[in-house]
Amino acid sequence: MDGLMSIPVLYESHCHTPLCKHAAGAPGEYAAIAEIRGLKGVIITCHCPLPDGFSSNVRMTPEQFETYVEMVALAREAWAGRVDIRLGLESDYYPGVEPWLESLHARAPLHHVLGSVHFQVEDYRLLHDPGTAFGYQQVYYDHLAQAAETGLYDTLAHPDLIKNDVPEEWDFARIQPFIERSLDRIAATGVAMELNTSGLNKSLPEMNPGPAQLALMQERGIPVVLGADAHHPKRVAAQYTEAMHLLQDAGYESVSLFLDRQREEIPLPAALASLRPVS
Repeated sequence: MDGLMSIPVLYESHCHTPLCKHAAGAPGEYAAIAEIRGLKGVIITCHCPLPDGFSSNVRMTPEQFETYVEMVALAREAWAGRVDIRLGLESDYYPGVEPWLESLHARAPLHHVLGSVHFQVEDYRLLHDPGTAFGYQQVYYDHLAQAAETGLYDTLAHPDLIKNDVPEEWDFARIQPFIERSLDRIAATGVAMELNTSGLNKSLPEMNPGPAQLALMQERGIPVVLGADAHHPKRVAAQYTEAMHLLQDAGYESVSLFLDRQREEIPLPAALASLRPVS
């Protein structure tokens, strides 16, 4: 067991930079925490720029994309041999944005592309909120499946985030048939889904997704990638041990990550053993 513990295997696969206007810390600061926590690397996945000023208050501008790429490259060079820093992106999905994202993703060698449906973004809500909480939940899950079907993404981020919109209107049994239809479509694409630990800090304090959806994902063989959605270095790999126990409870035997847009699987016992306790 001691030998196993000395082998870093995990990455933080979801973390941000100040370019998104609501995160703190440079990539090297995230790498420093990753090293302390026994990770092999971090994949920086800041919020992508979008066209026509869409959601511009919570993301980099199109003109800043090259700055972002250079920022990550400089950090990768500085931390070479200690922590493996890679370039990724969190790219919002909404119908019609596909050509923009296809062009954007081709501008740099990305390692992990997260697809997100951010229902809380006012520009998105104005276009797609039908006016009822249950209706909006249905739209959300349809758009998650559409995102997977575009072929633009490796992983779908925080894939039940909508439950935090109007928490008192979240009834899993009621929305479950729509979730299952969405998951069937996602499973057919081979796209992974994220287990995002930051959900513990939201209106409904459980990970995204919660155990019930995670079990449905496992039944369909959908791979899972871990992410803390770190907007501050201290959040790197937060609650990863708890997350992997949830995966085991759901029947998963491995956890996935993406490098060079290729999925790799890590057995859960090795992943758990690789983490260092946080003092």
